[in-house]
Amino acid sequence: MNAEDLGMLATEASDPRYADLDRMSVAEIAQTMNDADATVPAAVQRALPQIVPAIEATADRMAQGGRLVYVGAGTPGRIGVLDASECPPTFSTPPELVFAIMAGGAGAIVNPVEGAEDDAEGGSAAIDAADIGPLDTVIGIASSGRTPYVVAAIRRARERGALTVGLSCNTGTVLSETAEYGIEVEVGPEVLSGSTRLKSGTAQKLVLNMFSTIVMVRGGKAYGNLMVDLKATNHKLRERAIRMVQSIADVDRDTAVDALETAAYDVKLASIMLRRGDDLAAATARLTAADGRLRTALEEN
Repeated sequence: MNAEDLGMLATEASDPRYADLDRMSVAEIAQTMNDADATVPAAVQRALPQIVPAIEATADRMAQGGRLVYVGAGTPGRIGVLDASECPPTFSTPPELVFAIMAGGAGAIVNPVEGAEDDAEGGSAAIDAADIGPLDTVIGIASSGRTPYVVAAIRRARERGALTVGLSCNTGTVLSETAEYGIEVEVGPEVLSGSTRLKSGTAQKLVLNMFSTIVMVRGGKAYGNLMVDLKATNHKLRERAIRMVQSIADVDRDTAVDALETAAYDVKLASIMLRRGDDLAAATARLTAADGRLRTALEEN
């Protein structure tokens, strides 16, 4: 794509509504940005027919032992890192189950690496280095939908048999053409022309929230809307674990705490012990037989 073609992208366009941005007051700019941001959820909603089947396919692969991998450069890459890094504390997943590949390497998360997004060979090599395979899902994230590093990574992942998803904020993109599933969230021009960390970045975070949350819920990582697989690594999370066990087992605080201490603050095991009258060993066996699904463990005879 040449310079003229890039200028045709909606994410690169200059919206005349914002032409006097530098003349506005702080309050006016804040209101303008807030008004623009309010349009993003509607753009995501319009893309749901593309998003839902991609998540369903991802959940199916992960149920078979596959991984979820985000690939991006610049802001999209950092958003992928952010979403992936939240999975271990929220769902007690190993770091290698959901992870991000960042153009330019880990250092580029903080400090931009010049030319990294244009390194198509690097994108392809990163997929090989991660040993991407047929059970894995690789989501390429690029606001423009044409970032060479990301497109090459998706192409290589597809060659290796992985499920591939392209997430962009333009329409008719090469990324969508390359991936098995193309998701195009058309957010339009940014308030600050070309600054795709704004509406585009918000849209990408909303979509990745859906992917990581839904595949984990489908995989038994929640009971109702409770994150019962959380790691209770600090006071706030321990208190959350106590409240969850109180709610699930309908017990008082002291009873919940006693069970959690016995179960090393594993919410699922503590809940089973209290609801089913099991000791720790029996609760562990019951949860294992239920494939880690608390509802199954509590409701099956």
